[in-house]
Amino acid sequence: MAQAAGYRLPRFLTFKQALELGGNVRKGERGTKVYFVKQLQVRDQGADDSSSARLIPMMREYTVFNLDQCENLPDRVNTAPPIRVRNPDARDELADAFLRSTGADIREGHGEAFYIPSRDFISMPAFAGFKGADHFYNVAFHELTHWTGHKARLDRDLKNRFGSRNYAAEELIAELGAAFLCAEFGFDGDVRNAGYIATWIELLKADKRAFFTACSHASKAAEYLRGLALAGPAERAA
Repeated sequence: MAQAAGYRLPRFLTFKQALELGGNVRKGERGTKVYFVKQLQVRDQGADDSSSARLIPMMREYTVFNLDQCENLPDRVNTAPPIRVRNPDARDELADAFLRSTGADIREGHGEAFYIPSRDFISMPAFAGFKGADHFYNVAFHELTHWTGHKARLDRDLKNRFGSRNYAAEELIAELGAAFLCAEFGFDGDVRNAGYIATWIELLKADKRAFFTACSHASKAAEYLRGLALAGPAERAA
């Protein structure tokens, strides 16, 4: 988004944040809308048991401005960190380390990409079979998000929430999870995400809150994977 708009850096802040840093948004600049999605757990008043708790989707809208739209900000804010140089046709060392750190059983070179819950492993075609690193890691992150839903991890049971559409909901969660992780590692998520999510438009039409719920689950999955990456071997084994 920042590159398309001609900004130097993909770094944004709110009007208030600019003021708190001692700067300001230049007069006449137009902000960009961003949305924060999560689920709140609410318990009915007077109830004692946990079964009375219910999840309520919440979305907040913020207007943010790129650093290039601001002035008088401290130098430390405008200083860009070193850009990670990445070869789009080669394996990415940082992303590979992240995949290994999760402890997931990922078997490359075994045909199609899929995750089998009953055997708890991920199958991935060989890297050479993909159009490039963007495509490979996008698919790997998709399957890895499925992997987080296993009963031994996040135990993601969607049957009560989506019924017969639970498969479509799980696929949407996996796509969003892949999109979140691709953004963090600098991969182009448009290789697959935009068109793939469009195939589940019927789910979104049938359930207006499906996207909020899927975003929440995808966010939890990404956070769970980050936690594994930061944990030591003993913690992951536990």
